[in-house]
Formats: sequence, C-alpha cells, structure tokens
Amino acid sequence: MSKAKIYYHDIGDYLSREEKLTIIRKLGSVGNPEIGWQILNPDEHGDWISQRNDLFESFIPIVSENKFDWKTQSFFVLNSRGNETARDAWVYNSSTKKLKSNMQRTVEFYNNQVKLYLEAKKDNPDLKAQGFIDTNAKEISWSSSLIPHLERGNSARFEPDKILLSVYRPFFKQHLYFGDKMIHRRGQMQEFFPTFQTNNLIICVSGLGGSKDNSTIVTESITDLNCLDSGTQCFPLYYYEERQKQSPGLFDEAGESEYIRRDGVSDFILFQARKAYGNMVGKEDIFYYVYGFLHCSEYRIRFANDLKKMLPRIPLVDGAKDFWSFSKAGRKLAELHINYESVPAYKDVKVEQSGFDSKSSPDYTVTKMRFPKKDQKDTIFYNSNITISNIPAEAYEYIVNGKSAIEWIMERYQITTHKESGIRNDPNDWATEVGNPRYILDLLLSIINVSVQTVQIVKGLPEVGFE
Repeated sequence: MSKAKIYYHDIGDYLSREEKLTIIRKLGSVGNPEIGWQILNPDEHGDWISQRNDLFESFIPIVSENKFDWKTQSFFVLNSRGNETARDAWVYNSSTKKLKSNMQRTVEFYNNQVKLYLEAKKDNPDLKAQGFIDTNAKEISWSSSLIPHLERGNSARFEPDKILLSVYRPFFKQHLYFGDKMIHRRGQMQEFFPTFQTNNLIICVSGLGGSKDNSTIVTESITDLNCLDSGTQCFPLYYYEERQKQSPGLFDEAGESEYIRRDGVSDFILFQARKAYGNMVGKEDIFYYVYGFLHCSEYRIRFANDLKKMLPRIPLVDGAKDFWSFSKAGRKLAELHINYESVPAYKDVKVEQSGFDSKSSPDYTVTKMRFPKKDQKDTIFYNSNITISNIPAEAYEYIVNGKSAIEWIMERYQITTHKESGIRNDPNDWATEVGNPRYILDLLLSIINVSVQTVQIVKGLPEVGFE
C-alpha cells in the first residue's frame, strides 16, 4: 500500500474569514501552478508544519525538570504558572471599594450555600453538590477547587486586608482579592510574594502551544495566568521559605523575619557563567541576561517555532563582552517595564485638549480610546475632548503578547461590564483612588516613550550569529 502525501500551502497568518475566502477564490483550484504546494513530512517531534530547529535543543533550559532542585542544570531552580482565579470579574477590579463589596457579597453567598448544603445533607446523606448548588452567575463563579470546599463544609472568611496590586495584562495593573478560598490555583505565587511587602522580580514568558509568538515581560507582583498567551510561566529572581519549615543555612539571606530568601537562579548556571565570563558575574546579572536575551530579535525569529512549543532554552553567548551587553540591556529593559508609570511622555507627541475653559477643569475620564481609522495609528482619540497625535510608528514595533504595548493600554483602559455577573469595571476608578485624574492619559503617554526606548534597546543588542 502506498503512503499518502500531504500537500500544504501557507496563505498567511492573522487573516479574517473573508480574506481567506478571497485568496481561495483567486487561486481557483488545487491545480493552479501559482500555489506552489509543499509536501509535508513530520519531523522526530511529530511536527508537520512550523518545525523546530535542532540547534534549540543544545541550549540550556530556563526551566528546571523538578522544582526546588538545587542541582538542576537549568537557569532557574523553579517556575510557576501565573495566578489562576477562575473568577476574574469577581476578584479583580480597578476600584478597591467595589472589589471589597463584590467579594463580601460573594463570600456571604458561598457561606450561605455551605449552610444550605449541610442542612440538606442531614436528610439526604448521599446528596451531591452538583445539581444542588445555586449556579446563578450574578452571585458567584464556582470552580473545581471551590465545590470540594463546600462539600467538606468549609466556610470562607472575608479578608478585606488581602487586597493587593497585581499585573492582570501587560502594563495593566488591577486590585486583586487574594483571600480565603477565592483563588482557584495560586501556583508558587505564595513563595514568590509571601507578604504584601515582599520585593521580588519575576520574568514571565508565554506558555506552550500558544497562537501568538512567544512573549516576555518582567513584573514585581503577582501576575495573572492569562497575562501572556497560553498560560503565563513565571521565573523568579528569588523565592521565600517559611523560617519554621527549614533552618537557615550559613549563607541564606533573610528577607522578612518569618521567611528565608532563596535564589531563583541556579548554582549551576552561576558556575557556568563565571567559568565563561569571570567571577564578577552574579545571579542578578544572569537574571537580567535572560531578560535581555529573550528580547533578541535574531533569537526570536530563528527559533519562533520552538518557542511556541517549548519553554525557552538559552545559550551562554561567546565572550564576556556580549554577555554583559545582554545583561545590561536586560537591566535597562526591566527598569523601563517595571517603572513604566514614571517614564516621562515622549517629547514629540502632541496632546490637544478642548471643551473646557478657565472656569472648568479638563475631562480626563475615558470610555474607550480609538484610532481615527484602522490603519492610522499616529493619532489616538483619548476621549471626545482630548486627542494625542504625532505618535512615532516605531512605538508600535514593541509587541508583547500579540499586540503593541500602546494597544494594550487602549484595550484594557475602557469601561467594561462582565456579561454573566453584571460586574462593572471602570478604570477611571483607579485614577480617582490614586488621586490623579490624569493617570490614564499620563500612562498612555508614558507607554509611548517606554515602547520607543524598548525598541531602541532591542535594536542595540549584540548579534549572536547562531550556527
């Protein structure tokens, strides 16, 4: 029996249904010589298209095979998925006041459901929660972790002091309720940020099998699972252990009094880097090297297929000069991406305001920002009274998780109402609570500059010359 042949023709990515059908109509038939069919043969990984590069396997993995393995031959000792809530609309909000109100109501509803279920079980010991609980989405979002708590009769505590800042999407912070039983899966976020005062950095990368090109961003707080494509994976500069669980070693550096700070960067990679570049290299330098290298355009293009199917593997570059160039660039990028709110506006951008006079104040509230036309991105209509223009095209070259950082601001800073729960999230509340009515406008102006500077730093990275 002869083997079947599979013919393939790539018509491009990110096309609409209508654009795809137009291309097919123009091609006419499978016999059209303009098509240029490619015969597909799977590689050793079973990839038919977007095949991986064997060179990628020779690089050092950033992820450890086993978490907390001090002997790991990888860049990091451990990693974690981002914070998975299973009830985002409830536990995230731009307003702490509204968040407290939403969560107090949700916890009360949950506790009442526990009470009703336990009472019903007295008459029917075999009663299952499924089918009994009230699934009214206006009241609660159930999950596979919350239902077992109910079945065991575990009530929840409302903890108003468990509200913290979190990174929900790139350059979009939200208040997060991190209280009792209301987070579906925390991963290792508790080890990365054991208290609200803990200082730490985490490098976040896209998960496996995503539809977008692999992305990276650095944060200094708990980061949502869906901040990046296909399940954000987080790699820490440090992690923390409770002091009572393990006695501190001679060289352990204590953070808060209750916790021992451990290095997220492995001893293995420190030894390899010092052997290659000298004893001046420290683990923090390696952390920033990773962040710098993950922005390398040459690397991202050459290994785009690998980075969609595997977590990053990174080489140690030839020569100390290039190592320090990547490390210093990574540090600059991290400072930009962490402190983005305080970056001044890009100097050439113009802001025009109308609709107010000496007796009235400017209106900085936003409903939904937009471009004048789909392909005209040098101008943004902030609201009916404010227009931002002369935005450099270079600013849109900084792409994170499938779109420019500027467009993340435009998308996330709009008033939304969650369809199922009816919960409203108004980003103007954030501006009100921080006491700066211009917060969202200033943020957008800052991100334009952050984007331009990011693009310039990335363009200045050394050429690697993969062979």
